[in-house]
Amino acid sequence: MNTAYLNTEFAANLVALRTIVYREIRRFTRIWPQTLLPPAITMVLYFVIFGNLIGRQIGDMGGFSYMEYIVPGLIMMSVITNSYGNVVSSFFGSKFQRNIEELLVSPVSPHIILIGFVVGGVLRGLLVGFIVTLLSLFFTKLSVHHLGLTVLVVLMTATIFSMGGFVNAVFARSFDDISIIPTFVLTPLTYLGGVFYSIALLPPFWQTVSLANPILHMVNAFRYGILGVSDIGIGVAIGFMLLATVVLYTLCIRLLIGGRGMRQ
Repeated sequence: MNTAYLNTEFAANLVALRTIVYREIRRFTRIWPQTLLPPAITMVLYFVIFGNLIGRQIGDMGGFSYMEYIVPGLIMMSVITNSYGNVVSSFFGSKFQRNIEELLVSPVSPHIILIGFVVGGVLRGLLVGFIVTLLSLFFTKLSVHHLGLTVLVVLMTATIFSMGGFVNAVFARSFDDISIIPTFVLTPLTYLGGVFYSIALLPPFWQTVSLANPILHMVNAFRYGILGVSDIGIGVAIGFMLLATVVLYTLCIRLLIGGRGMRQ
């Protein structure tokens, strides 16, 4: 009896998970000119302006051409912004339309709800990252130094920022609130996260301060996976990302179970 009940519950949750993920995928693929095309165009401008025009004046960095050096950072920047943006806009939209209340009162596990939204954000982040990677091949050669580490870092980064977008959506009260964190937190941390430069160029004091930037660890871990160079210890970066994943997942589940901020 218990086994049959558990099998039925598992099947129901699996259907719910597939439904949420399918809806999330349909959501950003249906409006691809708004979700996939703009980041691709933006990254091409970065490649042309920073990589080709400014990069010629800068020369080599970390033993690579400037274009090669910034490509991993730009890929990671696109993954971060799109995985975060997908979840924060999708979940807040569900709150605004009161769809989320139907999910909360259903027998679907809070873990399934969270995983469904997060998987949607991760898939959009990975898709945009893949598009940016393909575009980068028109500007420079790209080889992978450590494939396993590269895949691990990009998956963990997309997961972390998808959950970060979920937290932002829970506490947001208006559409203006979902743009505050990306504008005043994510953008500065990204530009100061070693995307366009090595922190070895900074004075010792600012090198130490930069280590408090979580995006610096993610960008450098990904750059190590691609190029084999990094400004920080890879073990420290992976440990930080594992810790951030556990903390954010726990926080998101508590918010879902508690129902805080779920009603507009």
